Amino acid sequence: MEVVYEDNHIIIANKKSGEIVQGDKTGDRPLSELVKDYIKERYAKPGAVFLGVVHRLDRPVAGLVVFARTSKALSRLNNMFRNGEVHKTYWAIVNKVERTANSDTFTTVEHWLLRNEKQNKSYAYDHEVPNSKLAKLEYRLIGQSERYSLLEVNLMTGRHHQIRCQLSTIGFPIKGDLKYGAKRSNPDGSISLLARKIDFVHPVSKEHIIVESPLPADPLWHTFKMTGI
Repeated sequence: MEVVYEDNHIIIANKKSGEIVQGDKTGDRPLSELVKDYIKERYAKPGAVFLGVVHRLDRPVAGLVVFARTSKALSRLNNMFRNGEVHKTYWAIVNKVERTANSDTFTTVEHWLLRNEKQNKSYAYDHEVPNSKLAKLEYRLIGQSERYSLLEVNLMTGRHHQIRCQLSTIGFPIKGDLKYGAKRSNPDGSISLLARKIDFVHPVSKEHIIVESPLPADPLWHTFKMTGI
């Protein structure tokens, strides 16, 4: 567990792929408990440690997760996430995308996503269907390697498996993501999607906070020739 930012009200951890943010039926120890242990030890806190979970990342995804250390921060962060005031940037490795004249500019993608609870999977439609929710994101090409491309993705809505589903639908399944069309898994069970940057106004101090995650250990992340950034 790696802490990349902390103050009296919030703490931001860098989640490894395979970790869960909050406890589930697997019984695996979640990142939230590891962060509590860190706070308890670092600040010699007696008794229970307060920690609020305000958002999650899918288990095979790595990157930044924000937690609240106070009830005031939790309430305000919940509203900020709900209102789209927290800006999250993701990096995704996909099969090689051929460059075009406008590769460095953002392309906006819209679908209606329908979640299948039993399959734990979302399906994308180009029109509204019953119980579907509008999903919007934008992406651009920022790096190339011999076999893969690196996309920067900005979420404009927050839907279940949104990036995974929408990129797959437009022909760019994320490397390792068998559920959404990748041809093979990654050796460690991860998918090549990283919550790379988070940008928001601090809910209490009103300071502008921008935090970036380190790249995962997989050497592939470090092989891209970067463009457009």
